[in-house]
Amino acid sequence: QAQLVESGGGSVQAGGSLRLVCTGPGYIHGNSYRAWFRQGPQKDREGVAVIGYGGSTIYADSVKGRFTVSRDNVKDITYLQMNNLEPEDTAMYYCAAGRALSLNTMYYSVWGQGAQVTVSS
Repeated sequence: QAQLVESGGGSVQAGGSLRLVCTGPGYIHGNSYRAWFRQGPQKDREGVAVIGYGGSTIYADSVKGRFTVSRDNVKDITYLQMNNLEPEDTAMYYCAAGRALSLNTMYYSVWGQGAQVTVSS
């Protein structure tokens, strides 16, 4: 079964930066898009950023200008660079592989185990 593994989470003060890394298996049939989602305490899971195989991206309004998603197609590694972090960014961050350039969870069938990001004020 295809697996995605996140790394790079941690704790940081507001205004700081973190980079999340998602390592994939190399190819997941029908699921070429790579996305980041997050779920804060007592909140629904929400899409943060998605990137297609050709580099097209979509960002949630709440992270535009602060977060950057990128990928290495050869190694199947997806990155999420998070700058100017805010306490509201505190959440478990999940990497996912899906079949559309969308931030809707319905298009994603392969998920990582999650990486915790905590931002203190």
